[in-house]
Amino acid sequence: MKKIKRMIVKMPYQIMQLVLSILPAFMILSAQPAYSASKSIVVLGDSLSAEYGLPRGKGWVSLMQARLKAENSAIAVINASISGETTAGGKTRLPALLQQHQPAIVIIELGGNDGLRGLSLAATQANLRDMIRLAQGVDAQVVLIGMQIPPNYGPDYSKRFAAMFKGLSKEKGVRLVPFLLDGLDDTEKFFQPDRIHPNQGAQMQMLDNVWKTLKHLIK
Repeated sequence: MKKIKRMIVKMPYQIMQLVLSILPAFMILSAQPAYSASKSIVVLGDSLSAEYGLPRGKGWVSLMQARLKAENSAIAVINASISGETTAGGKTRLPALLQQHQPAIVIIELGGNDGLRGLSLAATQANLRDMIRLAQGVDAQVVLIGMQIPPNYGPDYSKRFAAMFKGLSKEKGVRLVPFLLDGLDDTEKFFQPDRIHPNQGAQMQMLDNVWKTLKHLIK
């Protein structure tokens, strides 16, 4: 700032007036945090977000991009979801995604495959915590999407698994979608034949479940 002032003093009067007129705007732009220039959302998820078994462009993430466009939002959505992804895989991939896209918002939809494989809840929780920390480290807002697993995995494990997301949300101060599949109780109507992956008719409900939380950030 001192260097700028010395330069202004040495300028001819007309040029000095021009510089002084634009300097406040320059200072305001320079003071903005780096992430404010970014208009993107990265979705880091598994098959539930990767359009498994669906026509391309019909999953809830694609529907979210369409809704943003319909609302005249310039926010771009990057779907970095992979079928079969675990929290360990997401944690490994996230740094490169943050560097490449510099997102304003990161949506984390992971943990379901960890639960279905009976992996350590402590390890899953640690991976989710690290992903939240990484995203917050580049000033990105985080939306954590909660999941549940069938009760046949044991009532204690299932209960602790569902509670893990709520606990992390409070601990790290991030937004939480309580359950991605809320409202999809009719498995014959809303799920593919495997009874695990939602069908095309379920995707709008899934988007609505996420949108209730996301809309507070994009405004």
